[in-house]
Amino acid sequence: MNSFVNLNLSKQLYGAIADMGFDKATPIQIEAYPVIRSGKDIVGIAQTGTGKSFAYMLPLLQDLKFSDQVNPRILVLVPTRELVLQVVEQIQSLTKYMNIRSIGVYGGTNINTQKIAVAKGTDILVATPGRLYDLALSRALQLKAIKKLVIDEVDVMLDLGFRYQLTNIFELLPDRRQNIMFSATMTDEVDALIEDYFTTPVKISIALSGTPLDNIEQQCYPVENFYTKVNLLKYLLKNKAEYEKVIVFVSNKRIADRLFEELETEYGKESCIIHSNKAQNYRLRSIRHFDEGKYRILVATDVMARGLDLDKISHVINFDTPNYPENYIHRIGRSGRAEREGKSILFYTEKELELKEAIESMMLYKIPILEFPDEVEISKELAPEERPVMIESLKQKIKQSDAGPAFHEKLEKNLKVNLGGSYLRKMKKYKRPLTRGDKIANLKKKKK
Repeated sequence: MNSFVNLNLSKQLYGAIADMGFDKATPIQIEAYPVIRSGKDIVGIAQTGTGKSFAYMLPLLQDLKFSDQVNPRILVLVPTRELVLQVVEQIQSLTKYMNIRSIGVYGGTNINTQKIAVAKGTDILVATPGRLYDLALSRALQLKAIKKLVIDEVDVMLDLGFRYQLTNIFELLPDRRQNIMFSATMTDEVDALIEDYFTTPVKISIALSGTPLDNIEQQCYPVENFYTKVNLLKYLLKNKAEYEKVIVFVSNKRIADRLFEELETEYGKESCIIHSNKAQNYRLRSIRHFDEGKYRILVATDVMARGLDLDKISHVINFDTPNYPENYIHRIGRSGRAEREGKSILFYTEKELELKEAIESMMLYKIPILEFPDEVEISKELAPEERPVMIESLKQKIKQSDAGPAFHEKLEKNLKVNLGGSYLRKMKKYKRPLTRGDKIANLKKKKK
């Protein structure tokens, strides 16, 4: 039985979970619960959508007693501001019947406002590494009372270049603490972090990275180029009954903006976009409206959508094939969450075929290929990155008949002669002082 009853939670937590509509615990929640309560360091590897946030919050809240102290006792680090807000919201839902305080801090907003919020006191602090380090350096935040450190989506943090901030934060924390880490992938950088700062951690792996999720139907289309992909996407999105809530993943911000521009004419009122160059309020509003169903289509980059708990996604469309096979797993994991069935579609060009095969090799699964629809126009227009690079040598640009012995005329500035610097040029304006012999010679000339 996967019931939450088997975890022996407090009545307050049971009540909050019931209000949220959950009845079954996920495998990662069941396995992590006793380990975290034992106080041992833990590393949890689990796919997205498997309930990792509850896996660490339930045991921590079970043992967290009331206190009116100012400094936080639990620190949760996440890579993005969107995840900070999401985790804080989940904690507040779980502590509905408990007297526990929680706040979130992140970059891109007024640090003075966050200093005031931290000064009022909190039990659980959720933060991005950069803003947490800034608050600690300014002495607005004391980390000496931290007993539990949670690092969620650590692989994304390292991808974003937060290793420097993480190592500095470790130095500011008390030596005696419990370390809890959750990640979707285990990389060499993650291993190095564990080796340096964890004490004989217990490792739990659920649905290892690279394993296709059983409840997600995967399919793919071979496509000629970027603009043909656009035409195919527009064709698929016309079926609103089937494609009722869609995330379209792209590899970078430039392509995201270009694709969103192409979709605006037909789907502008039902589509939105998130990437790191968009303003914070715009990103948060886009995510909220998409989650609530006001928008049907969300164009997103990998990093921005990582870890977001978006509800009832009907389709994940991989507009391009990710460079790293693990990112494909993260993408399709947005669909089929909480044991629901989901669908994933991959677009790939001839140049992306090798990347697709790497994904299939990692999953040990061949993605079924769909026949390209006859109704979709195959575009001849190429995107900037698809166009052949034209390199014309200087010799091709200049006709041999026009070239002189020195290949080209010297520029006017190059015809100038070095006169020895400004000092010597000034000195030449003045005559050399006359010697005594010069003076006598001049006198003789005058007499004649």
